[in-house]
Amino acid sequence: MNETALTVHQTALTVHQTARPHGFPTADHFAFVESTLPDPAGGSALVENLYWSVDPYHREMMDDVPGGFALGAPLEGRTIGRVIASRTPRLAEGEIVFHRQGWRTHAVVTPEEIRRLPRFDAVPLTAYLSVLGGTGLTAYVGLTRIARLQEGEDLFVSAAAGGVGTATGRFARLLGAGRIVGSAGSAAKAGHLTRQVGYDAVFDYHDGPAADLLSKAAPDGIDVFVDNVGGEQLAAAVGALREFGRIVRIGTISQYNTPDAPPPRFDYADIVEKSIRMEGFLVSNYRDLQEELYEFAVPHLQSGRLALDETVVDGFERIVDAFLGMLRGRNTGKIIVRDRTQAP
Repeated sequence: MNETALTVHQTALTVHQTARPHGFPTADHFAFVESTLPDPAGGSALVENLYWSVDPYHREMMDDVPGGFALGAPLEGRTIGRVIASRTPRLAEGEIVFHRQGWRTHAVVTPEEIRRLPRFDAVPLTAYLSVLGGTGLTAYVGLTRIARLQEGEDLFVSAAAGGVGTATGRFARLLGAGRIVGSAGSAAKAGHLTRQVGYDAVFDYHDGPAADLLSKAAPDGIDVFVDNVGGEQLAAAVGALREFGRIVRIGTISQYNTPDAPPPRFDYADIVEKSIRMEGFLVSNYRDLQEELYEFAVPHLQSGRLALDETVVDGFERIVDAFLGMLRGRNTGKIIVRDRTQAP
């Protein structure tokens, strides 16, 4: 073990959840806990984390649900870090690795708990938390395996300015989709999506009933709905879907912070009469498609046809603020926290 590597940070910080929120969480639901730097045991290594992912699913895990976050314990999350001290020949000091022990500055990991990241020319590390990571894989699986998008088909994507929403729009364009419509939380985001991301039309969902806004944006209907929100927009999409339409259920962020909100109301007969299929999925069940995602996306990243949509926040001390801001829709694309002093 290289003892000199441990002089970079002599203490470690972790973020713990301290209480269960009802509605939107606040900074009071979290605590930063300082401790001595972990000492890796035999067969493990100490990783200094460089980039952290904060994701909508973290909000759901804050509730008292199976597999959710435990109170008073470090939170988990996708993270990229550098091995700074190793007690196993299977992890070399200086290696860059991906692991899930996020929301902390340092983590002790075993070789089985990490994934080595392939390095592609002109592809930054942040891509492995955004378009090449779980965010991009969610979009890719949703389009190719759940919706089975066909060339020329029209689709609607809710929360189109988020990480999955921007990746879905860009991937759909590369896959030959027809008209791509989205919803977002502001006129500025709507403009960005149409100018930069490849959406044909985007509406601000604050501007009126979702069914009316979607009807104006997609007057001829849609074939596929990629749903990150649920609620009123899900109901609107059911009405707009054509025969043999598909709904890809990814998330229900509109309901995470409003547990008492009524469920969406729509004409259930539409599901039968239009032969609509609705399917949800967990991206963790599709990790075998990671290499396929690389094969699809990396050449487009290198050619410039695929851009990264990322909001990068500097400083681990701002990870809670980044998470709360994401829940309030203050990001465009995938939100990533970076250690500005150590990240390459």
